[in-house]
Order: sequence, then C-alpha cells, then structure tokens
Amino acid sequence: MADAAAGRDKCGEPRLVSLPLSRIRVIMKSSPEVSSINQEALVLTAKATELFVQYLATYSYRHGSGKEKKALTYSDLSNTAEESETFQFLADILPKKILASKYLKMLKEKRDEDEEENDSDDGSAGDEAES
Repeated sequence: MADAAAGRDKCGEPRLVSLPLSRIRVIMKSSPEVSSINQEALVLTAKATELFVQYLATYSYRHGSGKEKKALTYSDLSNTAEESETFQFLADILPKKILASKYLKMLKEKRDEDEEENDSDDGSAGDEAES
C-alpha cells in the first residue's frame, strides 16, 4: 500500500499519475461530445487534475487555519473557494457548512418573505380591479 502512495505500480515501476485512469476515462466518456479518448489525452488529463488538486490543497492549507492545526479541513477548502478569485468556480461545489437548524431557519425566513410578496402582489391587483 505504501508503494501506491509513493507513486509506484504493482511491478515497482514509477507511475506518471496517481489517479486511476479507468475512473478518469469513465468521467470523460460521460460527456456526450466525447466518443473516444486517446491514451495520451487521458494521462495528461489525469496529471493536470492531480496538479490542480495539489495546488488547491496547498493554497487552502497556507491561507486557512490548517497551519495551526497542521491539518487541511473542509472549511479551509470552502473558504478558499469563496474568497479566492482563482477558485471562485468551486463555490457551489464546496459550500460553507451550516448547521441544519440554521438552514431550516433560513428556509422558513425565505418562505415567509415569498408569502409576503405574494400577499402584496395579490393585494395590489385587487386594488386595481376595484378602481
């Protein structure tokens, strides 16, 4: 198992990428525009993905609270996605965690606002009809 973490295959040869190519192929083929995938394109996509994840993790660790804890947390990643312009596109994928009670309260407030809007819309339409 340590060999896999060190980037070696079953024969002990160094691997170019650590991510499983078969999974990346499945993800790439899930796109309707892709009919076939060249082996070189597959390896390059895997390597680019590894480098991106490494950069995201390093950036999040350096700019988050990970230095004090010597650990990278989900909140570090979500803060990076929210605050860094480079990673802004990940904000929907890495949302900030909130408690269920806070979420339910937010939903209730939104429903109340929507009901007030509907009531005011109905009321103004009724006033126009009476005129």
